[in-house]
Amino acid sequence: MSETATPDGFRFEVSASPLGSSHLGARSGRFFTPHGVVETPAFMPVGTHASVRGLAMPELVAAGARMVLANAYHLYLRPGDEMVRALGGVHAFARWDGPLLTDSGGYQVFSLSRYRQVDETGVTFKNKLDGSMHHYTPERVMQIERNIGADVIMQLDELIAGGADHDASRAAMERSLRWLDRCRAEFDRISREGRAPAREFVVPDGAPPLATHDPARDLIPPVQALFPIVQGGTYADLRKASIAGILQSGDWHGVAVGGLSVGEAKSAMYDTFDTCSPLLPWDKPRYLMGVGFPDDLLEAVSRGMDLFDCVAPTRMGRHGTVFTPTGKVQVQKSSYRTDRRPLVESCTCPACTQYDRAYLRHLMVTEEPLGPRLLALHNLTFLLDLMREARFQLAQGTYVSWCAEWLARYRSRLA
Repeated sequence: MSETATPDGFRFEVSASPLGSSHLGARSGRFFTPHGVVETPAFMPVGTHASVRGLAMPELVAAGARMVLANAYHLYLRPGDEMVRALGGVHAFARWDGPLLTDSGGYQVFSLSRYRQVDETGVTFKNKLDGSMHHYTPERVMQIERNIGADVIMQLDELIAGGADHDASRAAMERSLRWLDRCRAEFDRISREGRAPAREFVVPDGAPPLATHDPARDLIPPVQALFPIVQGGTYADLRKASIAGILQSGDWHGVAVGGLSVGEAKSAMYDTFDTCSPLLPWDKPRYLMGVGFPDDLLEAVSRGMDLFDCVAPTRMGRHGTVFTPTGKVQVQKSSYRTDRRPLVESCTCPACTQYDRAYLRHLMVTEEPLGPRLLALHNLTFLLDLMREARFQLAQGTYVSWCAEWLARYRSRLA
């Protein structure tokens, strides 16, 4: 077992690995945060607006979630990062008392290709909700994320389209490293000097005071960990240069790998895992951003990744596509009209333990809101159970053979 402890409550320990501490291959571990411990490998449900769409936090806990993700960009726009801070921070706001991570919103900003301009200072973009203009800088993103108050926060990085050429990918990667230095400087400044005073909010008569009504406590920033993001597209030399720059710039509580699952071939994505894993610190958690299909998760776990998030499981569920041990299935299939079997025999989610395929199909074709909720919860449960089984197999020393058999069965319909 290897472990790195820090005085601020964050640490990571590797508890099992088929290859030992070789910096290669799958491993299980424990990521300690101020709001609890995350057993890894782990999938994090995405609560973009501090809510996993259609699902309550107790449902996520029952499904096995231990860490969730919220998006700083969306919370900045609505209700506003200072409002989240005034309402007690994102944990109190969302009624989630476990570990929580915020993405910087860089992906959302850079997806607004028609509405944003990028230069060395940051990104100027138009809010599609009301047409207002905003300027995202590394410093401003740190202020926003420190107001929101998640345990783990991400740097602002520059993303570019999948398939971008080498020169464009290099420029974005190098700018991301420069922005990382600025993020780190602002993060450390806020740690030393405290948060700036928040603007005043009026509460209704008889309502409890806001957190910002106690300046002595409110100005003290929450304990947080800043993660850098490895960029470089699918170019091995750029990924290596990005990791080298990140490790040279300081010590980190963990490292994220971004810019994948954006249209590149799966083989190229897996090759990128192979490039990055041997170079990433063994004693720090590795967060693979935006990857959430079952086979991709296991391929990433096999290559030493620890934390994952993706909106695909819940989005697919809301549109009727679910994960099963033998691949994806469309619930609206006509063959399910008279099928009284559970969706997945071994699944513990409410969709599988309380309902049959015929009823789930009925809910979807009649557009009953219960249907999308149940199927989204099924997909999350499926991934959370998959990661739990991966941890068990790692502890037993049987992960490699189990993973190969699982992937062969899951991909059998594609053959």
